[in-house]
Amino acid sequence: MIGVILAISSLFLGLFLQKAPGFPRNTASRWVQAYLINMVLPALALLYIPEIKPSWGLLIPISAAWFTFLGSWALFGFLGKKYNWGRNTTGCLIIVAGLANTSFLGFPVIEGLYGKAGLPTALLIDQGGSFLIVSSLSILVGSLYGNHSESLRKVPLKILKFPPFGFLVGTLIMSFLNLNTPELLIPLLQLIGKTMPPMALLAIGLKFTVDRRSLASRFFWYGLGYRLILAPAVVWMIYRNFLPADSLDLKVTVLESGMAPMITGSIVAMKFGLQPRLATLLSGLGMPISAISLLIWYFLLG
Repeated sequence: MIGVILAISSLFLGLFLQKAPGFPRNTASRWVQAYLINMVLPALALLYIPEIKPSWGLLIPISAAWFTFLGSWALFGFLGKKYNWGRNTTGCLIIVAGLANTSFLGFPVIEGLYGKAGLPTALLIDQGGSFLIVSSLSILVGSLYGNHSESLRKVPLKILKFPPFGFLVGTLIMSFLNLNTPELLIPLLQLIGKTMPPMALLAIGLKFTVDRRSLASRFFWYGLGYRLILAPAVVWMIYRNFLPADSLDLKVTVLESGMAPMITGSIVAMKFGLQPRLATLLSGLGMPISAISLLIWYFLLG
């Protein structure tokens, strides 16, 4: 209970600080996200992934993130061209609606609903799916639909330089070789891991803004409709044929597919000039709205 209170307090602290006069909100947000990416995610990978028994079945949850992003590209790419939405709007929806907030929002939600047992699958979906996509395919979409060009030759380097990627590869190798994380590091990794929920919600609070005028935009509701309803529904209908219907892996995979849009995805969209207002609204307001849809999915999954 103390952890829940602390996490919720961190969310409200972020909301308060972003309105505080003179507070460097953008700098603080970058520092918090850097801590989560460079410290917390690698720590959680070292803590949980070596304990996973290797199997081809691991690829099934990971593929859900790629499946839903490619689905977003296919759907919004087709609709945008058919109804002449404009390349910037189309590209924004592909990236932001295609990427779920599987870490900063997903990890606290999964841990809160299913305990630590759900985190290894959530970590695989995030690190093997979401962050690889935001470092590769989202850059490709931004280059195709945006106002600026990005050399595709830089994509592999971006992936290799992303810190959690190295830890993901290393811990997967440890898992295949049946190597355990040194006992000496476990207490430190657990301590760092416990900071994830409050720091993640602090990052959300620092970024969350509401633009009431944009709420009337049909594109906002198209993006959220795909991310919160259509994507998890399609994942549930398809992936229950490959995973046991009552398994924790399936439940985590569906819920992670129904998380609000990823903050980093909106940052990529803004970098390429893809409707910045729509991008920030989808990732910001999508988080509190997703609380309702995630609860519905939780009860539907049993």
